[in-house]
Amino acid sequence: MVMANVTTTCGFLLMGFSNTRELQILHALLFLLMYLSALAGNVIIIAVTTLDQHLQSPMYYFLKHLSFLDLAFISVTVPQSIDTSLTGNGCISHGQCMLQVFFFTSLAWAEVAILTVMSYDRYAAICLPLHYEAIMDPRACEWAVIAVWLSGGTSGILYTAATFSITFCRAKVIHQFFCDIPQLLKLSCSNDYLGVIGVAAFMTVLAFICFISIAHSYIHIFSTVLRIPSAEGRSKAFSTCLPHLFVVSFFLSIGIFEFLKSTSDSPTAFDIMISLFYTVVPPTLNPIIYSLRNKTMREALRKLLLDGEFTKKKTFLSYC
Repeated sequence: MVMANVTTTCGFLLMGFSNTRELQILHALLFLLMYLSALAGNVIIIAVTTLDQHLQSPMYYFLKHLSFLDLAFISVTVPQSIDTSLTGNGCISHGQCMLQVFFFTSLAWAEVAILTVMSYDRYAAICLPLHYEAIMDPRACEWAVIAVWLSGGTSGILYTAATFSITFCRAKVIHQFFCDIPQLLKLSCSNDYLGVIGVAAFMTVLAFICFISIAHSYIHIFSTVLRIPSAEGRSKAFSTCLPHLFVVSFFLSIGIFEFLKSTSDSPTAFDIMISLFYTVVPPTLNPIIYSLRNKTMREALRKLLLDGEFTKKKTFLSYC
Protein backbone atom coordinates (compact mmCIF):
# COMPACT_ATOMS: atom_id res chain seq x y z
CA MET A 1 0.00 0.00 0.00
CA VAL A 2 2.87 2.36 0.82
CA MET A 3 4.57 1.55 -2.48
CA ALA A 4 1.34 2.22 -4.36
CA ASN A 5 1.01 5.62 -2.64
CA VAL A 6 4.62 6.47 -3.52
CA THR A 7 4.13 5.66 -7.20
CA THR A 8 0.90 7.65 -7.24
CA THR A 9 2.66 10.80 -6.05
CA CYS A 10 5.88 10.51 -8.07
CA GLY A 11 4.89 8.71 -11.28
CA PHE A 12 7.26 5.71 -11.33
CA LEU A 13 9.55 4.16 -8.74
CA LEU A 14 13.01 3.00 -9.87
CA MET A 15 14.18 0.17 -7.64
CA GLY A 16 17.82 0.42 -8.70
CA PHE A 17 20.47 -2.04 -7.54
CA SER A 18 20.00 -2.48 -3.81
CA ASN A 19 18.12 -1.29 -0.75
CA THR A 20 21.30 -1.42 1.35
CA ARG A 21 22.67 2.09 1.92
CA GLU A 22 26.34 1.06 1.68
CA LEU A 23 25.77 -0.68 -1.66
CA GLN A 24 23.86 2.35 -2.95
CA ILE A 25 26.84 4.60 -2.16
CA LEU A 26 29.22 2.11 -3.80
CA HIS A 27 27.03 1.98 -6.90
CA ALA A 28 26.92 5.80 -7.07
CA LEU A 29 30.73 6.03 -6.83
CA LEU A 30 31.31 3.37 -9.49
CA PHE A 31 28.79 4.98 -11.83
CA LEU A 32 30.35 8.39 -11.22
CA LEU A 33 33.82 7.06 -12.11
CA MET A 34 32.52 5.43 -15.30
CA TYR A 35 30.55 8.56 -16.23
CA LEU A 36 33.56 10.84 -15.73
CA SER A 37 35.73 8.42 -17.76
CA ALA A 38 33.21 8.39 -20.60
CA LEU A 39 32.84 12.17 -20.40
CA ALA A 40 36.60 12.78 -20.52
CA GLY A 41 37.29 10.23 -23.26
CA ASN A 42 34.53 11.36 -25.59
CA VAL A 43 35.24 15.06 -25.08
CA ILE A 44 38.92 14.43 -25.91
CA ILE A 45 37.96 12.62 -29.15
CA ILE A 46 35.57 15.43 -30.12
CA ALA A 47 38.24 18.06 -29.40
CA VAL A 48 41.05 16.22 -31.21
CA THR A 49 39.01 15.41 -34.32
CA THR A 50 37.74 18.99 -34.45
CA LEU A 51 41.02 20.85 -33.92
CA ASP A 52 43.59 18.66 -35.69
CA GLN A 53 43.67 19.41 -39.40
CA HIS A 54 45.06 15.93 -40.16
CA LEU A 55 41.93 14.31 -38.75
CA GLN A 56 39.35 15.78 -41.11
CA SER A 57 38.73 12.61 -43.12
CA PRO A 58 35.27 10.97 -43.16
CA MET A 59 36.41 8.25 -40.74
CA TYR A 60 37.19 10.80 -38.01
CA TYR A 61 34.14 12.88 -38.90
CA PHE A 62 31.93 9.86 -38.17
CA LEU A 63 34.00 9.02 -35.08
CA LYS A 64 33.32 12.51 -33.74
CA HIS A 65 29.58 12.00 -34.13
CA LEU A 66 29.84 8.58 -32.47
CA SER A 67 31.46 10.34 -29.51
CA PHE A 68 28.62 12.88 -29.43
CA LEU A 69 26.15 9.98 -29.37
CA ASP A 70 28.07 8.12 -26.66
CA LEU A 71 28.22 11.25 -24.51
CA ALA A 72 24.49 11.84 -24.83
CA PHE A 73 23.62 8.14 -24.50
CA ILE A 74 25.35 7.65 -21.15
CA SER A 75 23.99 10.99 -19.88
CA VAL A 76 20.40 9.79 -20.33
CA THR A 77 20.56 7.11 -17.63
CA VAL A 78 23.66 7.39 -15.45
CA PRO A 79 23.24 10.83 -13.77
CA GLN A 80 19.66 9.94 -12.82
CA SER A 81 20.85 6.63 -11.38
CA ILE A 82 23.62 8.33 -9.38
CA ASP A 83 21.11 10.81 -7.96
CA THR A 84 18.74 7.97 -7.06
CA SER A 85 21.47 6.09 -5.18
CA LEU A 86 22.77 9.12 -3.30
CA THR A 87 19.37 10.44 -2.24
CA GLY A 88 17.73 7.04 -1.75
CA ASN A 89 14.74 8.38 -3.66
CA GLY A 90 13.85 6.36 -6.76
CA CYS A 91 10.89 8.50 -7.74
CA ILE A 92 10.80 9.67 -11.35
CA SER A 93 7.91 11.64 -12.80
CA HIS A 94 5.83 10.45 -15.74
CA GLY A 95 7.30 13.20 -17.94
CA GLN A 96 10.89 12.40 -16.95
CA CYS A 97 10.34 8.72 -17.67
CA MET A 98 8.85 9.57 -21.06
CA LEU A 99 11.84 11.78 -21.95
CA GLN A 100 14.24 9.06 -20.81
CA VAL A 101 12.55 6.49 -23.05
CA PHE A 102 12.58 8.92 -25.99
CA PHE A 103 16.26 9.86 -25.72
CA PHE A 104 17.40 6.34 -24.83
CA THR A 105 15.71 4.71 -27.83
CA SER A 106 16.65 7.59 -30.16
CA LEU A 107 20.33 7.45 -29.27
CA ALA A 108 20.45 3.64 -29.21
CA TRP A 109 19.15 3.46 -32.77
CA ALA A 110 21.39 6.35 -33.86
CA GLU A 111 24.37 4.34 -32.55
CA VAL A 112 23.38 1.38 -34.72
CA ALA A 113 22.97 3.70 -37.72
CA ILE A 114 26.31 5.51 -37.26
CA LEU A 115 28.14 2.17 -36.82
CA THR A 116 26.59 1.00 -40.09
CA VAL A 117 27.74 4.18 -41.84
CA MET A 118 31.23 3.76 -40.39
CA SER A 119 31.44 0.21 -41.70
CA TYR A 120 30.50 1.40 -45.20
CA ASP A 121 33.14 4.13 -44.94
CA ARG A 122 35.81 1.53 -44.17
CA TYR A 123 34.52 -0.63 -47.02
CA ALA A 124 34.79 2.26 -49.48
CA ALA A 125 38.25 3.24 -48.21
CA ILE A 126 39.76 -0.24 -48.41
CA CYS A 127 37.85 -1.94 -51.23
CA LEU A 128 37.22 1.07 -53.49
CA PRO A 129 40.20 3.37 -52.81
CA LEU A 130 40.16 4.98 -56.27
CA HIS A 131 36.54 6.04 -55.87
CA TYR A 132 36.68 6.81 -52.15
CA GLU A 133 36.81 10.60 -52.42
CA ALA A 134 33.90 10.62 -54.84
CA ILE A 135 31.79 8.24 -52.72
CA MET A 136 32.51 9.84 -49.34
CA ASP A 137 32.60 13.49 -50.37
CA PRO A 138 31.83 16.06 -47.62
CA ARG A 139 28.24 16.55 -48.75
CA ALA A 140 27.55 12.81 -48.71
CA CYS A 141 29.03 12.55 -45.21
CA GLU A 142 26.85 15.41 -43.97
CA TRP A 143 23.71 13.81 -45.39
CA ALA A 144 24.68 10.46 -43.84
CA VAL A 145 25.00 12.06 -40.40
CA ILE A 146 21.70 13.94 -40.85
CA ALA A 147 20.04 10.63 -41.75
CA VAL A 148 21.54 9.03 -38.61
CA TRP A 149 20.14 11.69 -36.29
CA LEU A 150 16.75 11.85 -38.04
CA SER A 151 16.35 8.06 -37.96
CA GLY A 152 17.23 8.08 -34.26
CA GLY A 153 14.61 10.75 -33.55
CA THR A 154 12.00 8.82 -35.53
CA SER A 155 12.76 5.66 -33.58
CA GLY A 156 12.42 7.55 -30.30
CA ILE A 157 9.07 9.05 -31.28
CA LEU A 158 7.68 5.66 -32.33
CA TYR A 159 8.82 3.88 -29.17
CA THR A 160 7.70 6.67 -26.84
CA ALA A 161 4.27 7.06 -28.44
CA ALA A 162 3.66 3.30 -28.39
CA THR A 163 4.97 2.79 -24.85
CA PHE A 164 3.03 5.60 -23.21
CA SER A 165 -0.21 4.77 -24.97
CA ILE A 166 -0.33 1.82 -22.57
CA THR A 167 -2.72 1.92 -19.63
CA PHE A 168 -0.59 1.29 -16.54
CA CYS A 169 -2.85 -0.45 -14.04
CA ARG A 170 -0.30 -2.05 -11.75
CA ALA A 171 1.96 -0.45 -9.13
CA LYS A 172 4.39 1.63 -11.18
CA VAL A 173 7.51 -0.03 -9.85
CA ILE A 174 10.38 -0.44 -12.34
CA HIS A 175 12.96 -3.06 -11.36
CA GLN A 176 15.78 -1.25 -13.13
CA PHE A 177 17.96 1.85 -12.68
CA PHE A 178 16.24 3.61 -15.61
CA CYS A 179 12.89 3.56 -17.44
CA ASP A 180 13.42 0.35 -19.36
CA ILE A 181 10.72 -0.45 -21.94
CA PRO A 182 10.44 -4.20 -21.12
CA GLN A 183 9.90 -3.29 -17.47
CA LEU A 184 7.27 -0.69 -18.42
CA LEU A 185 5.39 -3.27 -20.51
CA LYS A 186 4.96 -5.48 -17.45
CA LEU A 187 2.94 -2.70 -15.77
CA SER A 188 0.14 -3.19 -18.29
CA CYS A 189 -2.60 -5.71 -17.52
CA SER A 190 -4.17 -5.69 -20.98
CA ASN A 191 -3.06 -6.24 -24.58
CA ASP A 192 -2.54 -2.56 -25.37
CA TYR A 193 1.23 -3.11 -25.46
CA LEU A 194 0.93 -4.74 -28.90
CA GLY A 195 1.83 -1.39 -30.48
CA VAL A 196 5.21 -1.50 -28.74
CA ILE A 197 5.77 -5.03 -30.01
CA GLY A 198 4.95 -3.84 -33.53
CA VAL A 199 7.43 -0.97 -33.29
CA ALA A 200 10.07 -3.30 -31.83
CA ALA A 201 9.49 -5.81 -34.66
CA PHE A 202 9.84 -3.06 -37.27
CA MET A 203 13.04 -1.71 -35.70
CA THR A 204 14.39 -5.26 -35.37
CA VAL A 205 13.98 -5.75 -39.12
CA LEU A 206 15.85 -2.50 -39.74
CA ALA A 207 18.57 -3.53 -37.27
CA PHE A 208 18.89 -6.87 -39.08
CA ILE A 209 19.32 -5.00 -42.38
CA CYS A 210 22.05 -2.90 -40.74
CA PHE A 211 23.70 -6.07 -39.46
CA ILE A 212 23.64 -7.65 -42.93
CA SER A 213 25.12 -4.45 -44.38
CA ILE A 214 27.90 -4.41 -41.79
CA ALA A 215 28.64 -8.11 -42.29
CA HIS A 216 28.72 -7.62 -46.08
CA SER A 217 31.13 -4.70 -45.70
CA TYR A 218 33.52 -6.62 -43.45
CA ILE A 219 33.52 -9.76 -45.57
CA HIS A 220 34.75 -7.66 -48.49
CA ILE A 221 37.13 -5.70 -46.26
CA PHE A 222 38.88 -8.76 -44.85
CA SER A 223 39.08 -10.49 -48.23
CA THR A 224 40.73 -7.35 -49.63
CA VAL A 225 43.06 -6.85 -46.66
CA LEU A 226 44.32 -10.43 -46.81
CA ARG A 227 45.37 -9.83 -50.42
CA ILE A 228 47.52 -6.82 -49.48
CA PRO A 229 51.16 -7.91 -50.03
CA SER A 230 52.63 -5.53 -47.45
CA ALA A 231 52.49 -6.66 -43.82
CA GLU A 232 52.52 -3.01 -42.77
CA GLY A 233 49.54 -2.30 -45.02
CA ARG A 234 47.59 -5.22 -43.58
CA SER A 235 48.43 -4.10 -40.04
CA LYS A 236 47.27 -0.54 -40.73
CA ALA A 237 44.00 -1.73 -42.27
CA PHE A 238 43.29 -4.11 -39.39
CA SER A 239 44.14 -1.44 -36.80
CA THR A 240 41.31 0.77 -38.10
CA CYS A 241 38.79 -2.02 -38.80
CA LEU A 242 39.14 -4.39 -35.85
CA PRO A 243 38.21 -1.83 -33.15
CA HIS A 244 35.12 -0.87 -35.13
CA LEU A 245 34.16 -4.51 -35.63
CA PHE A 246 34.56 -5.15 -31.89
CA VAL A 247 32.31 -2.19 -31.00
CA VAL A 248 29.66 -3.25 -33.53
CA SER A 249 29.66 -6.89 -32.40
CA PHE A 250 29.54 -6.01 -28.71
CA PHE A 251 26.77 -3.42 -28.99
CA LEU A 252 24.52 -5.44 -31.31
CA SER A 253 24.98 -8.80 -29.56
CA ILE A 254 24.20 -7.40 -26.10
CA GLY A 255 21.25 -5.40 -27.44
CA ILE A 256 19.77 -8.43 -29.24
CA PHE A 257 20.26 -10.62 -26.16
CA GLU A 258 18.49 -8.06 -23.96
CA PHE A 259 15.47 -7.89 -26.26
CA LEU A 260 15.20 -11.67 -26.71
CA LYS A 261 15.60 -12.72 -23.09
CA SER A 262 12.53 -12.97 -20.90
CA THR A 263 11.99 -10.39 -18.16
CA SER A 264 11.18 -11.52 -14.65
CA ASP A 265 9.15 -9.69 -12.03
CA SER A 266 12.21 -9.57 -9.77
CA PRO A 267 15.26 -9.22 -12.01
CA THR A 268 18.43 -10.89 -10.81
CA ALA A 269 21.85 -9.25 -10.58
CA PHE A 270 22.59 -10.87 -13.96
CA ASP A 271 19.67 -9.02 -15.59
CA ILE A 272 20.90 -5.67 -14.30
CA MET A 273 24.48 -6.46 -15.31
CA ILE A 274 23.30 -7.12 -18.88
CA SER A 275 21.63 -3.71 -18.93
CA LEU A 276 24.93 -2.18 -17.82
CA PHE A 277 26.70 -3.77 -20.78
CA TYR A 278 24.59 -1.92 -23.32
CA THR A 279 23.93 1.34 -21.46
CA VAL A 280 27.17 2.19 -19.64
CA VAL A 281 30.04 0.05 -20.95
CA PRO A 282 30.01 0.98 -24.70
CA PRO A 283 30.18 4.79 -24.19
CA THR A 284 32.98 4.25 -21.66
CA LEU A 285 35.05 1.81 -23.73
CA ASN A 286 34.60 3.36 -27.19
CA PRO A 287 37.02 6.26 -26.58
CA ILE A 288 39.65 3.83 -25.25
CA ILE A 289 39.21 1.43 -28.17
CA TYR A 290 39.30 4.13 -30.84
CA SER A 291 42.00 6.36 -29.36
CA LEU A 292 44.53 4.09 -27.67
CA ARG A 293 44.62 1.56 -30.52
CA ASN A 294 44.82 4.25 -33.20
CA LYS A 295 48.34 5.56 -33.77
CA THR A 296 47.12 8.66 -35.62
CA MET A 297 44.78 9.57 -32.76
CA ARG A 298 47.54 9.09 -30.18
CA GLU A 299 49.93 11.31 -32.11
CA ALA A 300 47.27 13.99 -32.62
CA LEU A 301 46.44 13.96 -28.91
CA ARG A 302 50.13 14.23 -28.00
CA LYS A 303 50.61 17.19 -30.35
CA LEU A 304 47.56 19.01 -29.07
CA LEU A 305 48.36 18.50 -25.39
CA LEU A 306 52.16 18.55 -25.26
CA ASP A 307 53.31 20.68 -28.20
CA GLY A 308 51.06 23.63 -27.40
CA GLU A 309 49.04 23.38 -30.60
CA PHE A 310 45.82 23.12 -28.64
CA THR A 311 46.53 26.43 -26.92
CA LYS A 312 47.45 28.12 -30.19
CA LYS A 313 44.35 26.93 -31.98
CA LYS A 314 42.17 27.80 -29.02
CA THR A 315 43.54 31.35 -29.04
CA PHE A 316 43.07 31.60 -32.80
CA LEU A 317 39.47 30.39 -32.53
CA SER A 318 38.74 32.93 -29.81
CA TYR A 319 39.83 35.75 -32.16
CA CYS A 320 37.60 34.32 -34.91
